[in-house]
Order: sequence, then structure tokens, then C-alpha cells
Amino acid sequence: MSQKNKPVFDRRIFWDVNFDKLDYDGKASFVIERVFERGDVDDIRQCRRYYGDELVTEVLLKAKFLPEHRIHLASAVIDKPIESFRCYTLRQLNPGLFPY
Repeated sequence: MSQKNKPVFDRRIFWDVNFDKLDYDGKASFVIERVFERGDVDDIRQCRRYYGDELVTEVLLKAKFLPEHRIHLASAVIDKPIESFRCYTLRQLNPGLFPY
């Protein structure tokens, strides 16, 4: 059985964890969410190559939080409407302060 090559992500994405001990397979949801939250285009490509579009789509649709601009990016990447993202629905249910 061939082993997949590990993705090459920018260390800044995982600034708050031990990057060298990151379990790409055991913590797939964490890695995918973090890459889409803080990564650039190359990081997102590496993520999709390693995990596959099916898993990436599943994780992103179930994510509890993504910044608003990243929800739109993820929507374009996985070709799903933003209304199908859990994080978008949660954001609509809990609006912030009035922008005065």
C-alpha cells in the first residue's frame, strides 16, 4: 500500500500547535478548517490534494466557524451555496452588535 505524501503547509497557519507533531490524518477536520481559515491558495490546493474534495467538502459544511470572507472562498472552492454551511447559518442566528 502506497503512503500519501504529506501536504506542505506554511507553519504560520498552525502557529499555536506543535507543527512537527501535527497528526494530519487523526486531526483532519482541524487541519482542513485551519487551512481554509488562514491559508493561502497554495495551502488550499495542498489540502484538497491530500484529503480529497469529498472529505474537504464534508468538513467545511459542518465547520462551526469560518470568517465571513473565508465562507465565500470555501463556497467557491467546493461549489456549494453559502446557505449550506453550518457556520453561515450559525452566524445568521447570532448577529453581532448593531453597526452604528
